[in-house]
Amino acid sequence: MNKKGFIYIVVAGLIMLMSCKKEEVGPVLLDNPVAPVLSLPASGLNAEFTEETAGDALNFEWSAADYGFVAAISYSIQIDLAANDFAEAIELFKTIETSGSVTYGDLNNKLLAAGAVPGGVNDVQFRVISHISDVVEDLVSPTVSGSIKPFFILVDYPILNVPGNYQGWDPANNETVLYSLKSDEIYEGYIYFGEAATMFKFAKGSWDVNWGSDNADGTLADGAADIPATGPAQYKLNVDLNALTYSAMQTDWGLIGSSTPDGWDADQDMTFDVENNVWTITIDLLEGEIKFRANDDWAINLGDEGPNGVLEYEGANIVITEAGNYTITLDLGVALYAYEVLKN
Repeated sequence: MNKKGFIYIVVAGLIMLMSCKKEEVGPVLLDNPVAPVLSLPASGLNAEFTEETAGDALNFEWSAADYGFVAAISYSIQIDLAANDFAEAIELFKTIETSGSVTYGDLNNKLLAAGAVPGGVNDVQFRVISHISDVVEDLVSPTVSGSIKPFFILVDYPILNVPGNYQGWDPANNETVLYSLKSDEIYEGYIYFGEAATMFKFAKGSWDVNWGSDNADGTLADGAADIPATGPAQYKLNVDLNALTYSAMQTDWGLIGSSTPDGWDADQDMTFDVENNVWTITIDLLEGEIKFRANDDWAINLGDEGPNGVLEYEGANIVITEAGNYTITLDLGVALYAYEVLKN
């Protein structure tokens, strides 16, 4: 074979090799990938959690997602209150399997953090989401609906300290704190500032990390200036450390409802007890209903969905079953706002 013929053979081989490589293709995604489907728990779940059953397991099973090719798939199991429609979905666990479980106690705590009413029936939804890559859209299962009745338990919520001249500038004082009920660096609480010219900041147990505001304009910065309050009052404080924002609103609380002397037309003013850090009122009530609201307005009002002594924003009216003289206490200095109605 001459040299020229050999070169032709080599070139032809290279062309064939390149042609073969062009025919090689990677994984092909289905036009309509198949989402996973939950089989456990089944729709219609009706569960009541108790401290005695806190260690029991709620089991989950689902079909595998199908993307059209073999892939490493991870699954995220989520729950949320039905009214939220997964706007604030809570992840229960992640796995590469098609089954898993969570204890009643763990789920109970997550539901309470999401705003579920302890002792009340809460409509919930479950779903499972499959994930293979950041460049491939996740697949979401159809939702499974049910209802769960969680039990009340004291949860050790994350706190944010509020040091200031009203409490001796002590960043380790855990009596003057805000709470993050969802452990998401978003905090809320009510704190009484008794000084005529109160200054305060936010911290986490020490001055090593603290937040103030140089312009007192609702924005926060690490190590910035002290924040002024506008006068003595109990303030509703909200802090978002993700966005570095805060708000501080003076509040005066009152009682309103069909049981009160003025019905639903006007508040009955409560008095703040500085020593016990609670609002109180002693009042003659009729058989009927009451609620708590701030600043003679419905923008901030509290009721009880339980009823279990724990208050929720926009919660249900509190029923007074017998006319008489009552002493009513409102406690906003705790993570879960509470109240007490005592007949004298």
